[in-house]
Amino acid sequence: GARISFSGQVRNYRQTVSRVVNLLGSEANAANYLSKCIYSIGLGSNDYLNNYFMPLFYSTSRRYNPEQYANVLIQQYTQQLQALYNYGARKFVLIGVGQIGCSPNELAQNSRDGRTCVERINAANRIFNSKLKGLVDQFNNANSDAKFIYIDVYGIFQDITSNPSAYGFRVTNAGCCGVGRNNGQITCLPSQRPCRNRNEYLFWDAFHPTEAANVIIGRRSYNAQSRSDAYPIDIRRLAQL
Repeated sequence: GARISFSGQVRNYRQTVSRVVNLLGSEANAANYLSKCIYSIGLGSNDYLNNYFMPLFYSTSRRYNPEQYANVLIQQYTQQLQALYNYGARKFVLIGVGQIGCSPNELAQNSRDGRTCVERINAANRIFNSKLKGLVDQFNNANSDAKFIYIDVYGIFQDITSNPSAYGFRVTNAGCCGVGRNNGQITCLPSQRPCRNRNEYLFWDAFHPTEAANVIIGRRSYNAQSRSDAYPIDIRRLAQL
């Protein structure tokens, strides 16, 4: 389960850019090439799931209230995005955090009925998303040669959970594959048999949406159904710039 931190990914990107310069023959050629690429970045979920809301293992929830913690994350995010911009990135898709408090894992651990979402977690996620949307404005105002957009995954999820049958979902509170309450206490194990009708499940396991859910998110991110899905433009329009 090892992960490369986003700072580590940014360092890897900088090394990759140097190789692109060598391949294309000059920094100017590399800059022109990279300016046409779309950089899709989604982070924050693990900072909440595997840090802030794990007080037995991490102290962040004792050191910061949700507002302060979101500020810490956004401050680091700002530096990382600036580094990507400095190394040629010009088209950014910043994906908001979903309704973590509605995941099977959180429902299993913190919901009395196993169906009601955990509001204190979702409230923290909304604070982060609001600041991330503000960061989009900040970067767009400061960099006329770049375009940053925000994808409201939280809102898209809210639409799905409010009327799941309209999207073909029958089960929204349990994983297709997992162990324990809501199939969310232990995530999908090797050799475990998943549900047969995975397209009817919103969640694949304790944490992650199914392919069916991700298709909906992807389509609405690319071609926004409402003004709130993507801000200030959707990925389709970003690709045309």
